[in-house]
Amino acid sequence: MNLQDKVAIVTGAASGLGLATCKVLSAAGAKVVGFDLDQVKLEEALGAGIAVDVADEASVKAGIDAVVEKHGRLHIAVNCAGILGPCKTLSKGELFPTQLWNRVLAVNLTGTFNVLRYAALAMTKNEPEDTGERGVIVNTASGAARQGQMGQAAYSASKAGVIGMTLPVARDLAGHGIRVVTISPGLFESGMSSGMPAKVSEGLIDMMLFPRRMGQPPEFATFVRHVVENAYINAATLDIDCGTR
Repeated sequence: MNLQDKVAIVTGAASGLGLATCKVLSAAGAKVVGFDLDQVKLEEALGAGIAVDVADEASVKAGIDAVVEKHGRLHIAVNCAGILGPCKTLSKGELFPTQLWNRVLAVNLTGTFNVLRYAALAMTKNEPEDTGERGVIVNTASGAARQGQMGQAAYSASKAGVIGMTLPVARDLAGHGIRVVTISPGLFESGMSSGMPAKVSEGLIDMMLFPRRMGQPPEFATFVRHVVENAYINAATLDIDCGTR
């Protein structure tokens, strides 16, 4: 899909991977609207945006309705919103709190599904491109979906769910000319990684090949751009992890 003058939404847009994605898509000519839970941070980072809680279906619908009302259409949705919720299954005799488990899955998994389905509904109203496509949805999983670390039970489960729904959702939407792709990043510099203990992040970096460092948000964002522009990428989960094993 040619990004020039296309309308895109990006969740988790106030920082990290989401913010970098907004900048890269905008530079390529797209009209980008950032969604984030924190309106103040959105305005500080992008100058504008819409406060949306992806875990709240009504909030997602209102946000996407506002974008379509302003721009008349929606072509691209990128799901970057997510939370870690680190906690061991058992710690000092205490169980992993059910409330925390539910919140992590609500944001990372249900939130992704909320955005993609309302975005897909809006995309079905677009005139198809020459390629036949009406829209592109890019979700964000994580290397933790397959290789989760200690304390990442909820986070890993939520991201594995994102990977698991990629193919069936792509099959559901193929008849509408909408592609669905998931990107699975390894360790990137972001608000999430900054909260990791140094011992954990250093251990992950030691498992990388070349270059042996954290990923930079613009590297993720340019990958998103390629996925959007390459019409033959669909129903796939693509790793960007510097070979971490």
